[in-house]
Order: sequence, then C-alpha cells, then structure tokens
Amino acid sequence: MNRVKVIGAGLAGSEAAWQLARRGVPVELYEMRPVRTTPAHQTSDFAELVCSNSLKSESENTAPWLLKEEMRRMGSLLLEIARECAVPAGHALAVDRAQFSARVTEAISREPLIQIRREEVIKINEDEITIIATGPLTSDALAEEIARLSTAGVARTGVSDPHKQLYFYDSISPIVEADSIDMSKVYLAARYDKGSADYINCPMSKEEYDRFYDAMISADSVEAKEWEKLNYFESCLPIEEIARRGRHTLRFGPMKPVGLKDPRTGNQPYAVVQLRQENLRAESYNLVGFQNHLKFGEQARVLRLIPGLESARFLRYGQIHRNTYINSPVLLTPTLQMKAHPNVLFAGQICGVEGYVESIATGTLAGIHAAALVSGETPKAPPRTTALGALMHYITNADPKKFQPANITFDLLPPLEKKIRDRQLRHKMQCAMALQELRTWLNAKVSPAILTHAS
Repeated sequence: MNRVKVIGAGLAGSEAAWQLARRGVPVELYEMRPVRTTPAHQTSDFAELVCSNSLKSESENTAPWLLKEEMRRMGSLLLEIARECAVPAGHALAVDRAQFSARVTEAISREPLIQIRREEVIKINEDEITIIATGPLTSDALAEEIARLSTAGVARTGVSDPHKQLYFYDSISPIVEADSIDMSKVYLAARYDKGSADYINCPMSKEEYDRFYDAMISADSVEAKEWEKLNYFESCLPIEEIARRGRHTLRFGPMKPVGLKDPRTGNQPYAVVQLRQENLRAESYNLVGFQNHLKFGEQARVLRLIPGLESARFLRYGQIHRNTYINSPVLLTPTLQMKAHPNVLFAGQICGVEGYVESIATGTLAGIHAAALVSGETPKAPPRTTALGALMHYITNADPKKFQPANITFDLLPPLEKKIRDRQLRHKMQCAMALQELRTWLNAKVSPAILTHAS
C-alpha cells in the first residue's frame, strides 16, 4: 500500500496521521523540531499548544461544541486526549498543555503504521499523496516551495503574487506564576456563572482602568523588521492594537465585565482581566485575550498595574509570530486537495482555519480524504449543514481578495428553511440537523471502523 507523507506533527498533522493509520494506511510523519526550532515552540513534542490552552466552549448547542461533537463522533484522537488532560475552565475545554502534547507524542510514537522522521521538508513531490500541515510557523524554505506549488492556481485568478498570500501575524498571551497573584484583590467566577468558577478575575475601578489604559497605549512595541508588514488577524489582535481604537474598546472586548459580578461587593466592576489555569497543578495562569507585541520590560510595567498582579512573576511574556496560511479559495477544493495538484492536501491553520479545534478538524478530514485517495476512491466533503462542512465551504468559497482565516460560527452554516426567532432554539435545531447529516455522510463514505463513534 502507498505510504502517505504528512508534513508537520502539530495538531492537524498528528490527527491526520492517526486517521490514516486507523484505516490501515502507512504514514511517514515529518517534524522538523528539534532539528530546526521555531520562534514560538518550547518543546519538540507533537501538538504543542503555542498561544493558549483553551479548546473553547463545551456548552451544548454552541458552534464550538458542535464542531467538537462531530469530531468526537469521528473518533478524534486529540479530542480524546484533550478530555483526559482537561483542567478547570468553567464551561470551556482547556488542557494542561505540557501533558496534552506529551500524551499525543506518546500515542503517535507507539502506532506501528506511523514512521516518524525528525527532519525538515523543503521539497514536495506533487505526484505523491502528501498532507501539508506545517501550521503557522512553516519554515521559510517550505513556504517558498508552497508558493511554487501555488503559482498555477494563483495565475488563473488574477490574485496578486502568491508570496503575499502566505502570512499574517498572530499573538501569544503572557503567563504568570500562580503564587505571585495577590488573591486578596481578585475573585473566582465564570461569566454569567456558566460552568464552575474556575477563572481568576482581576476587577478594575474606572480610575484603575484609566491608569492601565494610558500606560498601555503609551508603551513601546517591539520594532518590526523592515521587510515586515504587520497584517494582523482581526480575531487575534494584540491588546495594544485594540486599545488604540478607542478608550473603551478593551471594556467591550477582552476586559468586558458583563456577567462577572464581584461576589464580595455584589457589583459589576468597571473592567475585568481574566486569568485561566494553565496546568493541572494550577501552578500558572494565562491572561485571557492579552496577546501583545510590547517589549518585555514594558509588559512587566504595564501588566503589573492590573489589581492582583502588582508582584506578578511572568513565566512567558506576550509575543508576535508569523502565521503562514494559503489563499485557500484560490488553491483548494472542499476536500482540502490542491486544484492544480490533487495528491497534495493541506490541513491546519495553513489552510485558513483559525483555532485549535478547527485545526484538528481539518487534520481529521485530510486524513480521511488521503486514505480515500490511497484506496482509489474519490474523496467527498462533509455536508455544508455540518460544522465540518461549513468550515470547508468557507475556506474554499470566500472572496480570495479578502480572505482571512475563520473560527467555526453559526454564521458559516446555512440558515434553516424555517425562520426561528428564538436563537437558542435555532442553534439547537441546527446542531441536531448537523449531527444527523454527519451520521448519513459517515454511513455513506467513511470506513465502517469508525461508525460506532457516530451513534
């Protein structure tokens, strides 16, 4: 049987390799770390979570829940491990990131059909079945090779130079040591009391917020290199960029106090900074939504103006890193295959999805579609009425001149035939329809080996 190459052992690549192996397809899984490191990764483990440790909401009948539920029913390895490595996070699924990546590495390494190669790939043979899942930190050499493969597709559309379609900039939030937080100034709560009270909330008065805001917008950012044009993704803006849009933008964004009443006073603070647990031992917390591009010294000065963090010890400061992705509406079919090179598939953030779960989802699909190609079958995308299908439809049908990566939202799913005013009821009906459509698709197109997960 043909061996499939999977390039990149991040979230998408690890899941794709697993999906191939469980269908009896041999895999060569390439990971360049530790031979070559990246500016953001800290280990050589597979599926390392770089930005945060949250896989978003587990509240039933939400869009993130629907996507995860579809993947669970398809036998996702990474979601299974995520649940086993979960840490308290209210209604969200968050994981101990070190334990999570170690467990994924262990599971993939002991799979006999997966051969691991620790080396950088810089050339792609478009005649071999290959999944490119190198994520947001694709090496320069491979990015150039992807640009070469992309040229044919870009030339047919009139979209500009493919090199200019290959990156935006993403941000990382700071992490503080738990025992450096002054717990007398904070309180535990989940927004609107959804789930358990697992978030540390740092409340601010108007005076404290104004002092923090003034310090934030006057702080020095890291200077961009001359060749860089910082093209930020709107859903992951550095906090200082949000602040520059107006004095109250933070209070309606990452510092919104709505639904976070202080149990000590019974009042809603003027603004709130939330901290989310990083690991099972609760030794560290990340500042939710506080990704930034400030100099480290400036971060220490400004972030210590947050009540409870006056003496904070930072295990990691916020950073910016390049996030490589392709212009998928131009280059890919809904089955993640290149239009010009059907044996080459893309998965993960590089194909234009944003978020951990979305990346794992594309890895799941790429593995299934590559297995179909090995068997001589024609891959078929999931129905658009599913969360998986809606994501695939978006990244392959968006306006190529305005394309930006997307998270899963109900806006991506087609509307119901009957208009339902009640939003919760509408979402519940969309989820029920999606899961039924997924079941039908699995019965028709996917190996019987996983149908037990779709019950």
